[in-house]
Amino acid sequence: MPPDATPTSRVEALDLLRLVAVMGVVLYHFGFWGPAAHGIPQVAIPSLAPVAKYGFLGVPAFFVISGFVIAYSAEGRTATGFAIARFSRIYPTFVFCMTLTFLAILYLGPPPHFEVTFIRWIANLFIAAPALGQPYVDTSYWSLVIEVMFYAWVAVLMAAGLFPRRIDAIILVWLGITFANELTIDAPIFEKLFLADDSGFFAVGLLIHEFYRGRRDRMLYGLLVLSIGTAVFQSIHKLERLAPHTGGAFDEWIVAAICLVSIAVIFLATQVRRMPLPAGAVLAIGGLTYPLYLLHMQLGYVLFVHQAPFSAVLAVAIIVSGTTLLSWAVWRFYEKPVQRWTREVLTGYAVRLGWPPKPNAAVGSPAE
Repeated sequence: MPPDATPTSRVEALDLLRLVAVMGVVLYHFGFWGPAAHGIPQVAIPSLAPVAKYGFLGVPAFFVISGFVIAYSAEGRTATGFAIARFSRIYPTFVFCMTLTFLAILYLGPPPHFEVTFIRWIANLFIAAPALGQPYVDTSYWSLVIEVMFYAWVAVLMAAGLFPRRIDAIILVWLGITFANELTIDAPIFEKLFLADDSGFFAVGLLIHEFYRGRRDRMLYGLLVLSIGTAVFQSIHKLERLAPHTGGAFDEWIVAAICLVSIAVIFLATQVRRMPLPAGAVLAIGGLTYPLYLLHMQLGYVLFVHQAPFSAVLAVAIIVSGTTLLSWAVWRFYEKPVQRWTREVLTGYAVRLGWPPKPNAAVGSPAE
């Protein structure tokens, strides 16, 4: 383990990078993608489009960070402890923010482009609403489904005793499945089940964590090169799916360059021991990014269209500032206590069932 690092310490620079990544996505949604994507002939700030259109790469950057953080989070936990920690971190905040967005659309959203039903809300409680035949309340939830699938695979591999002990084999098999699918049948079921459109990004994050832990060998460097190459390929491949909605407005070289720079910056961030900022401020910045990602898009579109602003720039500035403040409040007053309560309750049940959250923990011992 690097100097001054402990299993419970935070990599503070990653909290700041989370904010950069989510702001890239915000820029994409208000400067290029919407609300025109909903059939309303108006992009909020079209003058930003030449730059904003590349903001979608903030999501793959999140996946790289997630690969690192999930490997970090799995340390010192059993599969049960890991699953409880991830569920407590993700689900209560998702339900709260999804419900806020649902209510905003219900009372403010002008039909036919902004409509919701109670059945849709129920389906979204399961996160992967399209699997139940209902649209997302906010289409940005698609990436959360990818994240949850990644968590599920890590939990299964931990339970099987393969993660992180067989991390090299896991990544080789994973990338092998990715390319076998992409270069042959290109089956949607394999894309969803094995995250074949995003595996390279997660793999890069997992390998950066291996380096962070002190590993230095040729196999690591070879896998890192392979994973980075896969990530670049996947970032360019995503343009094919965006083309029908965007008219092929992207430069592949720029996409590849942004992908490589993002990975390099994330790697360097893991080597920064301490940020020259108050620890509480860094913690808050990292904390608000998740609710901000969940709230900014559909809620922002509804507010933008409902107000019919005379100044789009001013309206977007107010909306983004307001949702950022709201996200901080969600993190500070809802997420933190509810996450703690959920973790304690679930851990208590797990211990009583004989599924300790930590290796070598005695049944009936206090939960983390």
